[in-house]
Amino acid sequence: MRKINEIFYSLQGEGFHTGTAAIFIRFSGCNLKCDFCDTIHESGEFLSDEEILQRISSFQSKHVVLTGGEPSLWIDDEFVGKLKSAGYYVQIETNGTHAIPQNVDWITCSPKEAPLAINKANELKVVFTSPSFVEKFTNFNSQHRFLQPLSCGNTAEVVDYILKHPQWRMSLQTHKLIDIQ
Repeated sequence: MRKINEIFYSLQGEGFHTGTAAIFIRFSGCNLKCDFCDTIHESGEFLSDEEILQRISSFQSKHVVLTGGEPSLWIDDEFVGKLKSAGYYVQIETNGTHAIPQNVDWITCSPKEAPLAINKANELKVVFTSPSFVEKFTNFNSQHRFLQPLSCGNTAEVVDYILKHPQWRMSLQTHKLIDIQ
């Protein structure tokens, strides 16, 4: 059984896959307590893998985003294998503090103020809180690097930082800007 906060269908609003139709499986619970988190960790229901597969089967997309909370607390190779056997492309959005199953297709690491348990990801998406926080990830192994303003409150600072450090790209929370889930 896995504790699920919600399952919904929308467009990916952040990072490399922005604009992609995706099924979001939002897990409850996290090992961190970030002030800016958009998940209510106490709510949720326990679902079996079969119940999760049944719920996502009605959506058109085959792109699944495992998010949270912190999904790495709830998933394993077996669960990811079931999704892949059903034809899904599996992306995880993780804070990187726990190991990730080897059979995930795409890893988005969004680190916080905690030690990382992973040392590479397909994309690194850092919420810009300060230049010194961003610089902690200068040598992190990722194909794509995104900086995301903190609730769009420091966008000008992020733009200025990227202009000085062009190895980074801007990631806006598009879903919030266009008012979708």
